[in-house]
Amino acid sequence: MMCPCVTERPYADRTCGPDRTRQDNGDPNMKLLPRPALAALAMAAAASPLLADHHEGKVEAATVAAMKLADGTDVGTISFTQTGHGVVVTVAVKGLPAGKHGLHIHAVGACAPDFMAAGGHFNPGSTEHGFHAPGGYHAGDLPNLDVAADGTAMAEFFVPDLTIAGPASEALPYSLSDEDGASIMIHAATDDYKTMASSGGRQACGVIVAKP
Repeated sequence: MMCPCVTERPYADRTCGPDRTRQDNGDPNMKLLPRPALAALAMAAAASPLLADHHEGKVEAATVAAMKLADGTDVGTISFTQTGHGVVVTVAVKGLPAGKHGLHIHAVGACAPDFMAAGGHFNPGSTEHGFHAPGGYHAGDLPNLDVAADGTAMAEFFVPDLTIAGPASEALPYSLSDEDGASIMIHAATDDYKTMASSGGRQACGVIVAKP
């Protein structure tokens, strides 16, 4: 069974149990997630085969979201690889301000004419925002992205229960391939995992599944 925790590189080989809370790099937000519906496990990019083998699902070709600033500047990619039990999200970005940035899947597959076209967070379960919220969290909520001093960030998350390959099912109840598509957004500020406003403005956007 996957351990429902959030970590950042280089913790790919560490494990946790249901009775543990981990706080890495002094970040109090890096805690054991309280709800099993959508736990996100961040790992180093080198851990991709490990994730796929652990979940024993067939790995599909990656869907790549090209991330751009509002002025059209290319800042890298975020890839989504389907497995039998969810999606591996791989981040490789550059040219961003250092610090922790909110990262969310949004409900509409569009980043133009401006980033508001992406709509709100992907939230098919109509839950509250945030891993620490009593009524949380959104299916589109992801851990904060930690950008280094040189403006780059590399991270990997496993998101269970999510599919980009087809309609929702009992095994994968949340589909990004609906009539609105989906996008992913890097925000300007740190998500406090309780309030949507904490993440600030929309800094970089990429389309995962384009709105028809």
